[in-house]
Amino acid sequence: MTQLIFIEADGSQHEVDTTDGVNIMQAAMNNGVDSILAECGGTLSCATCHVYVDDEWSSKLAPASVMELELLEGVLDPKPNSRLSCQIEVTSELDGMTLHLPDNQL
Repeated sequence: MTQLIFIEADGSQHEVDTTDGVNIMQAAMNNGVDSILAECGGTLSCATCHVYVDDEWSSKLAPASVMELELLEGVLDPKPNSRLSCQIEVTSELDGMTLHLPDNQL
């Protein structure tokens, strides 16, 4: 099991245990993290699974694809550490990863 930590814009925190191989969006949905809307179900077409990845974890992730980067251009309040959680696969290397949720997804 891999643990992910989601921090809501209001500071509340969700510690989620999930299996490797799912994406972060699915892990959030399976564990009641309601600020991950995932309106498209992870098909890389809506950006409602936008998260901010803590800098210490960015180097452990594959770079964002061109399609992901294009979608991120349209999110409210994009930051250099913005990612779409549907595009990040959970691996044991991400155990303890912290992700911040944008306040516009509350």
